[in-house]
Amino acid sequence: MRIENNFEQEKFLPDFNFEKVKTARLQTEHTDRGSVSFSLETQTDNLLAAIALKIRHSLDLEVILQQTVAEVRQFLQSDRVLIYRFEPDLSGVIAVESLTENTQSVFGHRLHDPCFTNKHLESYKQGQIHLVEDVEQAELVTCYSDVLKKFGVKANLVVPIVANDQLWGLLIAHHCRAPRRWQVAEVDLLKQLAIQVGIAVQQAELYDQVQSLNVYLEQKVNQRTARLQRSIQFETLTHKVMKKMRDSLDELQILQTVTQEIGQVLNIDRCKIELYNGDRTKAEVAYEYTKASPNCQGRTRIVADFPELDAQLLQKQSLQFVEFVPELNLLQTQATRLVCPIYDDQGVLGNLWLLRPKEAYFEVDEIMLVEQVANQCAIAIRQARLYQQSQIQVQELARLNLLKDDFLKTISHELRTPMSSIQLASETLETLLDKEIGNKRSATFARVLDIFRSACNRQNQLVNDLLTLCYIDAKKEMMTMQWIDLSVWLPQIIEPFTERIEHQQQTLKINLPANFPQFKADISTIRRILTELLNNACKYTPAGETIGITALAKDQRIELIILNTGIEIPLAEQQRVFDKFYRIPNRDPWQYGGTGIGLALVKNLIELLGGNISLTSQPGKTSFILDFPREVDG
Repeated sequence: MRIENNFEQEKFLPDFNFEKVKTARLQTEHTDRGSVSFSLETQTDNLLAAIALKIRHSLDLEVILQQTVAEVRQFLQSDRVLIYRFEPDLSGVIAVESLTENTQSVFGHRLHDPCFTNKHLESYKQGQIHLVEDVEQAELVTCYSDVLKKFGVKANLVVPIVANDQLWGLLIAHHCRAPRRWQVAEVDLLKQLAIQVGIAVQQAELYDQVQSLNVYLEQKVNQRTARLQRSIQFETLTHKVMKKMRDSLDELQILQTVTQEIGQVLNIDRCKIELYNGDRTKAEVAYEYTKASPNCQGRTRIVADFPELDAQLLQKQSLQFVEFVPELNLLQTQATRLVCPIYDDQGVLGNLWLLRPKEAYFEVDEIMLVEQVANQCAIAIRQARLYQQSQIQVQELARLNLLKDDFLKTISHELRTPMSSIQLASETLETLLDKEIGNKRSATFARVLDIFRSACNRQNQLVNDLLTLCYIDAKKEMMTMQWIDLSVWLPQIIEPFTERIEHQQQTLKINLPANFPQFKADISTIRRILTELLNNACKYTPAGETIGITALAKDQRIELIILNTGIEIPLAEQQRVFDKFYRIPNRDPWQYGGTGIGLALVKNLIELLGGNISLTSQPGKTSFILDFPREVDG
């Protein structure tokens, strides 16, 4: 913003004929003392008008004053005309002068008249005129008379210049050749000229104020623009640093990013991050950025050695101070330090240190920037450490899973041989009993034999399931894909469960649309999946409830839904039912028990077919939904 003036500066006054003024003055010397010729009055008015015009059209006070004294001296035909400007202490300086060739110059003289008091100041301010026609004859105070005599003055005429209601200076005419009688017209002219000079002073001071205001406003605009640009730059830096920190979970890389970006943007000599140990008794420089060679990285300081410093930092307060810097390896070198704590809601992690020469300092917006980056740095460090801990946990879990799988493989192989022997012994025993006893077996004996046979089958199935889980990846290589007609094949799977469903007073419903399309998959894998889900439904469905199987064809995918009513699986347990060895507590009304690997096996098998299994459960109804491609790649 700039305030423009509405004045045009004029360098020259209109032409003024001083020869006519001299002729008019000679004519007045032959008239009566009480009269002044009309010609003189006219020339006086012309001079006044010319100077007034100059004042109105010029903003250069120095030019106005210089031409005023020159033209007044010409008009008065005096030896010296000057303008005396007051200083605040009532002393003054001769600011401009016009003089004849043989007259002594007094330009630039500083005067302090001890006789000049506030009383005189007030009198001049009220418009008092001081007129001396003969210095030798006038009764003047000594200090004033000495000054006039020093400057060779014989007659003196003084008119005050008032500007802005203050006595700004004096318009003074000196006659040095001889005493002089000052005419009324001459006094009036000087009085009116003094008024015009006062106006010029006000006008010039106003213009100076406007110019100063313009400069001030321009400075303010420039400062505000610079602050805005700086703010944009800082905001860009903050986003850049935050993005880099978010993109990385490496703590060292985060520290490197923070120190380098701040160091380059703020153009500082050295930037480092120190991190506290667990109990905050030590602080180690984890990373250092410097324009020179780093020499602080890895250095550790004892917190107890700096109690006042760390007391404030641990209270999350930033500090700026000047101190001797020993790490610069220069004796008696001082520098400005800024230290901002790196903290979050869990406490202080460390501190961000910045270094500048001692004559420089960190401004408020710079401190705010560093604090903001320090806060984001704390979040990034926490995330990096949590990620590191999670990675350690993942690695440990992977190691434990490997141990568990190795154990399962070993125990499964170890169990297969004796279980095969037990099953063979069971079958041999039953054959021998048939030969020796025949139909003479009691009901109790037959029941015991059934229990023995059933337990043997369950144990063999468990071993097979464990081996399947352990070698699930190898099973894909063994699968044979073939086209399956569900209307023919589904009754074969259901048949072994019909007697059990009737015995448990459950109802089985099949919803298979007519002309259901064939699909291509490994039939043994589909059989294993449905058998496990039907076994699971029979196990958990109460008496009087329903088990349902629904088949749907959707585009190029097949969906099989195994539903059972009368039971609900809580939301908290729904995501866990597919975990190995997990069993829903207290949900088996028939007390069949189980190992908790059935649904885990189903999930792995359906994924081998390129499909997935999901679970929905609500009060009174639970559904397992199988979704897989209509044609599984072999």
